[in-house]
Amino acid sequence: MKGKLYLVATPIGNLEDITLRAIKTLKEVDIIAAEDTRHTLQLLNHLEITKPLISYHRHNEEEKSDNLIDILLEGKNIALVSDAGTPVISDPGEEIVKKTIEKNIEIIPIPGACALITGLISSGLNTKEFTFIGFLPLNKKLRKQKLEEIEETTKTIILYEAPHKIKNTLEDLSKITKERKIVLARELTKIHEEFIRGTAQELLEKIETPKGEFVIIIEENEIKNKEEILNNLTLEEHYKFYQEQGLEKKEIIKKIAKDRNINKNEIYKKFI
Repeated sequence: MKGKLYLVATPIGNLEDITLRAIKTLKEVDIIAAEDTRHTLQLLNHLEITKPLISYHRHNEEEKSDNLIDILLEGKNIALVSDAGTPVISDPGEEIVKKTIEKNIEIIPIPGACALITGLISSGLNTKEFTFIGFLPLNKKLRKQKLEEIEETTKTIILYEAPHKIKNTLEDLSKITKERKIVLARELTKIHEEFIRGTAQELLEKIETPKGEFVIIIEENEIKNKEEILNNLTLEEHYKFYQEQGLEKKEIIKKIAKDRNINKNEIYKKFI
């Protein structure tokens, strides 16, 4: 008989946030696969649970996924946990889940704390529709694409960010979100839990020495019919709209062509 893979959510800060079912599962499984075994050991010691631990993180995910599959096929049960919150969400686990499904091994989710939901429900922003992006890419081209996506979306946006990168991210966001409200949720469920509200520019002025992991919640874009609005402008007004955002001529022409669904060469001739 094959074993089962349990995806176990752990606290994001306050250890009292672990569920009774999660504790029961951690006690009963044969092995715990942890993102950082040292971190997970602290939680297990707090719960007075002793179990074999296997390291499973971004840098060994491919290799260890095969090892875990072998263990599951031997009939042993495994609990997968991340350092904090729900595994697989902006954390390792996607590979093992895919391979487990391929081998027709049962997966059992054990729900619990999740930073993005915890931040969202306390933000005061629209919760009906939202897009979770996770961490912005470091690659300049991919980052630019994601920022454009944030600029154009009409849904609430949720990001994760590390303390040493939060200022750079807010600077990037200030160029595209303008007066949209943003909530920074930091140290969630911990002693120094804090919600900081304002525009991206205002938040830059409020944060002096960033500490703790951040959840960034960005207000929905109220311009629901941006394309329609822009297409009602003259070409000169359309050009000026993007020029005031600090874009260069080549990029402006590209955007106008996309907005109006016409060949960019036609617009280029207009502004030679």
